[in-house]
Amino acid sequence: MSYQLKYKLLSSILMSFLMAMVMSGCIMATQYNIGEIIFLSAWRDAFFFAWPIAFPTAFFIQPVVQRLVNKLLPKE
Repeated sequence: MSYQLKYKLLSSILMSFLMAMVMSGCIMATQYNIGEIIFLSAWRDAFFFAWPIAFPTAFFIQPVVQRLVNKLLPKE
């Protein structure tokens, strides 16, 4: 496996993991008024639902976003 592919996989895994964790936690905290124990289990369930969606999205959308940023941001 090439370094480039390893880099893309690892960055997609980490980015999708952190985004799914933060977003599911924020949504659970702001939308539901539930106790701490229920919150933690609900957050866990929401995270495990979101991460499998976030990973392929991050993996396949990353090149599109990079091309768009390269077009929008002039090179110095």
